[in-house]
Parts: sequence; C-alpha cells; structure tokens
Amino acid sequence: MTKSTRTPSTEPSARPPAKPSGPSEPSEASEPSEASEAIAPNAPSATKSGGRRAYHHGDLRRAIVTAALDVISAEGPSALSLRDLARRAGVSHAAPAHHFKDRTGLLTAIAAEGYGLLAATLTDAADLKDAGVRYVRFAREHPAHFQVMFTPELLRGNDLELTTARALAGERLRDAVSAVPPEGRGTDARLAGVAAWSLAHGFATLLLSHNLDGPVGDQDPEEVFRTLSGMLFRAT
Repeated sequence: MTKSTRTPSTEPSARPPAKPSGPSEPSEASEPSEASEAIAPNAPSATKSGGRRAYHHGDLRRAIVTAALDVISAEGPSALSLRDLARRAGVSHAAPAHHFKDRTGLLTAIAAEGYGLLAATLTDAADLKDAGVRYVRFAREHPAHFQVMFTPELLRGNDLELTTARALAGERLRDAVSAVPPEGRGTDARLAGVAAWSLAHGFATLLLSHNLDGPVGDQDPEEVFRTLSGMLFRAT
C-alpha cells in the first residue's frame, strides 16, 4: 500500500495576532508618562492583577505646584522637599523631577507663575494709585508666590519663562507710572517707578509679616494704601 504524502501548504498558518509593543503598564514604583497623565484625567485608577493599582493623574505638574504653595504658605520655601511633595500628591518620589528637575526648578516655576499673575492683576489699572492697590491685593491673595518671587537666591535667574513674566509685570508698573503727569511724579519717570514699587512692595511685605497689625488694625489694607500713596504722589 502506497503511503500518501502531504505537500506542506504555502499559506501561512493561523496564529493569534502578536501583542503590539509599547510602554509597559506602570506600576506603583514606576513614574507615569506625560501621556498617561493627559489621558482621562478624571478617570479612576485601574486595578491590576495582584491588587496593585495603575497610576493615572490629570495634571501632575499642577498638583505638585499646589502642594508646594501650601507648604510655602505654612512653613516657608526652606521646608520644600520634592520627595515630600510627591507623597502629598500620591505619586512616586521621582515623579516631580520629571517636570521640574530639582527644587530650584520648582521654585522658579512658581515665581514665573507669580509674575504672570501679577502682570494680569496690574493690567488695565485705572491709574498709579489703583496699580499700587492691585499690587497689595496680589500679595494678599498669593502670599506664597509673593515670597518666592522676590527671593532671587532660590531661583534659576536665566530661566526664559521667569524673565519673560518678570519683564511683563515690570512693564505694567512702568505704564502706570508713565501715565502720571510730570508735575505729579517728577521729571525722572524711572525713579518715580522705583518709588512707587518700593511703597507698594514695602507695604505688602510689612502687611504679610504682620508688622502693620497695629497701625492698620481693622481698616481695609487697600484703603490704607490708597491714603499712603496719595501722600507720595500728587494728581494720582
């Protein structure tokens, strides 16, 4: 009896599709990618086999900055620790470095944000007195930003975001000074700007450090500043 032989088929055998390559699923110990932070920011963490949970975060950068501002308000910039901020945000200890590299980078980002907020606050001020009032209001509403912004030894001074925001805030103040007639501010607009800044910044700093609790008392600090600025600049 002749044994039949089967010619091998030239068609490829059916195989299950290969699992696409890609980043491995994040574990608790691994740092999430920016993509994982951006996808479904409000979605809950997915449970993995073995009971561990995959990490998803809507905006890690914002969470770290917010936590840092809380620490600065309560304890000052010297109390900042990226490891502690990671714990507060519920992420791995290496995650903050992904956005800020180091503590100086975080403080620089906070200062840049502060100058941006200050510039926005000073925009469209009615006059120099109003600009000063807005400056004091900014300091009261953003005390942590205010403290970091004017501590240059904590910052990376050549950071582009910082220098751009700082220049914009300075321009807003100069605009307010330039709007005052020479007879009200003197002939040197630059020195008038220094005087106006010194008054607003000094008042805000003394106010935040509670050195004006006695003189200001229960009065509205903004109204007190209006009175002070009227003593320095005429026709404002």
